[in-house]
Amino acid sequence: MDAALSQLSADRGFANLSLREVAREAGIAPTSFYRHFNELDELGLALVDEAGVALRQLMRQARKRIEKNGSAVSTSIDTFMEYLASNTNHFRLLLRERTGLSKQFRTAIKAEIDHFSAELSEDLRRAGELKNRPLDDPQLVADTMVTVIFNQGAEALDSTPKEKQELKERLKKELRIILRGAELITAENRNNQREENA
Repeated sequence: MDAALSQLSADRGFANLSLREVAREAGIAPTSFYRHFNELDELGLALVDEAGVALRQLMRQARKRIEKNGSAVSTSIDTFMEYLASNTNHFRLLLRERTGLSKQFRTAIKAEIDHFSAELSEDLRRAGELKNRPLDDPQLVADTMVTVIFNQGAEALDSTPKEKQELKERLKKELRIILRGAELITAENRNNQREENA
């Protein structure tokens, strides 16, 4: 798995890997590959699963840091950028294969992203209740935030440290705008409800 992951880059996706290259990089004979996986796609799906585990660990780390530091958006983005730095090729795999030709990959990646988004949605719901600023549709807010995070993450992959810092600040601002907008819509909906009931 490490051998396949190490061969991914900005110019080379999983679809461009060959079983022989992966086996050579791993220091095994091509026939030995089949002791571990039935085919190259099975290896790719295992990597997607590994990326999903890393994303879930990221969420747990962010939650613990938020409890200590308090700033949900800032802490989450800092944690995400750390994830990018240490899981660059996992993220490349998710990004590229998310819209790739393989339905198997697209389905597996969608399941991982949906899981990540569902956890974020639950966090947003709880945070809104604690602050007495509930969100009308936490799942929609989470989906929107995940889309923005993935798009900015794609830009951050091959950026300079200065560009990464600028992206980080921009991402924090974008997420705050999404959250504030969602809070305002909820407040507006409540006011409209009260007026209808009056």
